Amino acid sequence: MTDPASERRRMAAVLSNKGVLKSPWLRGAIETIPREQFLHPGVFLDEGRTWRPVTALGTAPDEWLKIAYSVDTLTTQLDGHLTADRAGGPVVGVPTSSSTDPTTVIGMIEALDLTAGHRVLEIGTGTGYSTALMCHYLGEDNVTTVEVDPQVAARADAALESVGYSTWTVTGDGLLGHPHRAPYDRVIATCAVRRIPYTWVRQTKPGGIVLSTVGSWPWGTGLAKVTVCDNGTAEGAIIARSSFMQARSQAVTPLAGDLSARTAYADSRRPALVSPLVLEEWMPAFLAQLAAPGAQFVRAARSDGSPLRYLFDPERESFVEFISDGESWTVRQGGPVALWDGIERSVVAWQDAGAPDIDAVRLRVTDQSHEYWIDSCPSLRLEHRLA
Repeated sequence: MTDPASERRRMAAVLSNKGVLKSPWLRGAIETIPREQFLHPGVFLDEGRTWRPVTALGTAPDEWLKIAYSVDTLTTQLDGHLTADRAGGPVVGVPTSSSTDPTTVIGMIEALDLTAGHRVLEIGTGTGYSTALMCHYLGEDNVTTVEVDPQVAARADAALESVGYSTWTVTGDGLLGHPHRAPYDRVIATCAVRRIPYTWVRQTKPGGIVLSTVGSWPWGTGLAKVTVCDNGTAEGAIIARSSFMQARSQAVTPLAGDLSARTAYADSRRPALVSPLVLEEWMPAFLAQLAAPGAQFVRAARSDGSPLRYLFDPERESFVEFISDGESWTVRQGGPVALWDGIERSVVAWQDAGAPDIDAVRLRVTDQSHEYWIDSCPSLRLEHRLA
């Protein structure tokens, strides 16, 4: 029979060999904290078009441990309510909570540069596994974790208690932080946000770090690491590509209905200088989200199979329709904001600068605005004023 301790050591070795796990204290936490305790009542395994429910009670112990200590993301909830123990067989659905792959989790915790005595605010408790890793080093009283879903929070709290951590598990909107226990030395978000909320900056000590994935698409998002300054602003950089579920209050609802009706009346029509297909590449997609944070990118096709691409910004009541003749693209734009004009300028400036990767992007957060730029590209500077 497989020994859970040996599986923990094996996973730690895998992460170390990948170059992700570096800190001795974090290796000790991984080798101590039983990840399987944070996966009850079960997980959903991706089988392409469906999700197969797997529970601890309905799976052989060795198989369950193999799943628990894989370096994969393990989905624990679909559609905001469905858990594996309540699914009678393979189901379809949208993941709404998970135990993120350990490579990403450990990489983010390493990026926090934690030292003993630090007070941490975690946004998005999820299963509670990453919470436990930090509690192992910092102590349960120095970690506050906020989860928007009451059922997810209750399961995480029970799992944390089962391994000996009575930490501060709060149910609420993590975008508001948790001022009751502020200020914090570190803020880490295990969800994606359109912009780093200034509330997180306000609740962080000068010299403290805020770490969060920025962007709202399933791809083309970046991990932002900013340091809070004495004057209340925060500045830093995008340090890596990153992908997380969107914060619940910012989650995008898929557009329904007749798209042609939504784009019937355009204010302008012109040839595209840049193909919309670049938005299927990571860095151009990231730039598009910085230029138009509320935009949704939609793929479609005509009845003859010819491709259509759209951008919709419901908040600003604006749209872009891209039409291909097989060789080039035409842009139709409607609404008060010419979405593609701004995105296209950013992509062209980035291309002219030699197409640097995402870690070239720097950012500054204040109580009035969010600003992004690339040092090697003076013409690429995006600023969003806050209402």
